[in-house]
Amino acid sequence: MKVVFSILLFGFGFGAFSQEQVAFYFDTNKFELNTSESSKLQQWIADNKTSKILSITGSTDEVGSLGYNDTLSQKRVAHIFNLVKGTVNIRPDFKSISLGEKGATSVNKAENRKAIIHFLQEKDLAKENEILGIKDTIEVIIPENATLTEKIKLAKVGTKIVLKNINFYQNTFATVPESQGALYDLLFVMQNNENLRIEIQGHICCIDKDYRNLSTDRAKQVKRFLVFNGIPQHRIQAKGFGVSQPIYSIPEASAEEAAANRRVEIEILNK
Repeated sequence: MKVVFSILLFGFGFGAFSQEQVAFYFDTNKFELNTSESSKLQQWIADNKTSKILSITGSTDEVGSLGYNDTLSQKRVAHIFNLVKGTVNIRPDFKSISLGEKGATSVNKAENRKAIIHFLQEKDLAKENEILGIKDTIEVIIPENATLTEKIKLAKVGTKIVLKNINFYQNTFATVPESQGALYDLLFVMQNNENLRIEIQGHICCIDKDYRNLSTDRAKQVKRFLVFNGIPQHRIQAKGFGVSQPIYSIPEASAEEAAANRRVEIEILNK
């Protein structure tokens, strides 16, 4: 099993280094640029073919309802995005930020009807991660055949580990007897790593929605086993994800794919 985890300290208050921004202004109640501002954007695009867009933030004046203004600022962001898409590089984790009238910081209403592009110029791309406060990705290799103890030892905070051989009776949260070995392996790990905190995550298969919240109940059942055997509750969280995070697309093509989707994982919260 290869687990890649990265630490992102990525915000849009940046402030320092060489992150740039440019604003484009809209007429009252409009989400498309007028001729003058459209020409300004086209010139910016021509001058920034090698720049990289980080985010676009939209805002409005305070005329109109909160809901209307939020929708209007979203449309302004979308309008700018559609004009720059395919012409200027955009980060994969691009942020679309709608402030609505919360972005109205000027007493001049016209200055609040805007969308701001946050970007990096080509000269700063070599130090992109440094500017954005992104630490290097740490790659952790965890062998598939490693014991749970070995996997926990190799894991970092944020790593997810599938608990093999924990199974339940059909349509219930009761574990089958064959699950006892895996449950006691987890208990042993928790007993011998006092700083270890985990989130137990339940997943189900085969249906379009977890109507009975079975994935949560199964995660809670594993937690109950650990607490009953002396592990403090504050070290364990339990959460169900239903069918929202399948390994294989649903409906599954085989029993093996269904079994892979129907799983219990732990995520390392602290070591």
